[in-house]
Amino acid sequence: MKLLLTTLIALGSVSPAFADQRSGYSEDRKCYKTEYREEYVPGTYDNPGYIRTFNETIEVKCRDGAGGYTRRETIEYDNNDCTDGKIAGGLLGGAAAAAMSRDDGRWWAIPLGVFLGGTIGCDVDGG
Repeated sequence: MKLLLTTLIALGSVSPAFADQRSGYSEDRKCYKTEYREEYVPGTYDNPGYIRTFNETIEVKCRDGAGGYTRRETIEYDNNDCTDGKIAGGLLGGAAAAAMSRDDGRWWAIPLGVFLGGTIGCDVDGG
């Protein structure tokens, strides 16, 4: 029973005979163009001629990037290096935490002071 169910699922999801008939995005897209046309209607001696104008919308073959839009990708690099401020801030923060903490509190205060001092030093240095 499990083998039959597995076979039905595997064969039901693959249909190579109909793969070309599936509609894709590029095949379904339709593009239109408005075309301006003039037609001269000749006149007579009593009734002068005139020009009839038409704006016809016709279907045309779509181009890639239809509509004249192009995608521009701008990559901005961050050239700010805050290594010096991070080191100085970490040292000052660790020293301040060591001076302010007592006995058992130093095991968490010094690493926290180094982390916060490094973060603040990086911000001050321009990072």
